[in-house]
Amino acid sequence: MARVGNLYGPDFTYLGIPGADLEEPASFTGAGAAILGAPFDGGTSHRSGAKLGPQAIRLGDYNPQDGKRPHMALGVDGLLDTGVVDLGDLEIGSGDTAATLSTLRAAVETVASAGVVPIILGGDHTIAAADIPAVASTLAPGRLAVIHFDAHADTGDDHFGSPFGHGTPMRRVLEEGVVRPERFFQIGLRGYWPEPATLSWMADQGMRCYEMTEITARGLATVLSEVIGLVGSDCDGFFLSFDIDAVDPAFAPGTGTPEPGGLSSNEALGAVRRLCMELDLKGMDLVEVAPAYDHGEITAYLANRLILEALCGMAWRRARNLGDTVRNPAAPLLDGR
Repeated sequence: MARVGNLYGPDFTYLGIPGADLEEPASFTGAGAAILGAPFDGGTSHRSGAKLGPQAIRLGDYNPQDGKRPHMALGVDGLLDTGVVDLGDLEIGSGDTAATLSTLRAAVETVASAGVVPIILGGDHTIAAADIPAVASTLAPGRLAVIHFDAHADTGDDHFGSPFGHGTPMRRVLEEGVVRPERFFQIGLRGYWPEPATLSWMADQGMRCYEMTEITARGLATVLSEVIGLVGSDCDGFFLSFDIDAVDPAFAPGTGTPEPGGLSSNEALGAVRRLCMELDLKGMDLVEVAPAYDHGEITAYLANRLILEALCGMAWRRARNLGDTVRNPAAPLLDGR
């Protein structure tokens, strides 16, 4: 299959980084990370449109498309220092969930097996049922943690009678046994779903779920420190699954199931940056961006920056591990001058 740029638009890459092709392994082997679009929204339950998310995320920027983005606070360039390529979108149709998940799983396994960190642009959250197991398959059993930002737990038993939909992927992942439930962390849950029976199932598994009420009471920094300590103690790395509706719809209205009371954009950016600075990112998806419901493209711009913060966090961590001098992001930019 030849490279597909944006399945529903012209071929341009994320922030102007080099393009690559899944059918040509030499085009991405040796890269630090690879962007991959999964334009699927056949698993939505309310407002559809997330299949246009990858294109909107790639376009969500006002700077030159030059493949460079030096980070002011970290002193690294998440694109150049990490070595990021864009594989374009997978050629998938929203009408065939099983085929989509099979295609995505194979693609992500190909990327991750090459030692490249896959960054998947959704699409709705159904795709996590494929991309998390794909990354987990490249590590020893039980050694991948999952950190899942979302307003919703996505642990439903079925989706309108189907095992796959955007409300079920985390249950499928846990049932598959590719991630230990006690190393599956959910951050930002709130609202009125799931119902008590599903919450009871989650508790029985030993999952750790941080509702917004707990985050507000204890502080996001405390919660992140707890998660980082647990992941760092006995895992080889983590998969970051970020549903844009974890962010309050005041900051990210362009999504299918908005739930008031979430994280601010600043909190979300800082959380992603910190996790990728302190832990080894093995894979990431960013899902549920639905451009038709966006206002002033603020959701697309935020999603674009969440990806970039993850990449910059990776670059900072790599530089530190190599013994390079790295900036303390809390330090004054000009040393007080």
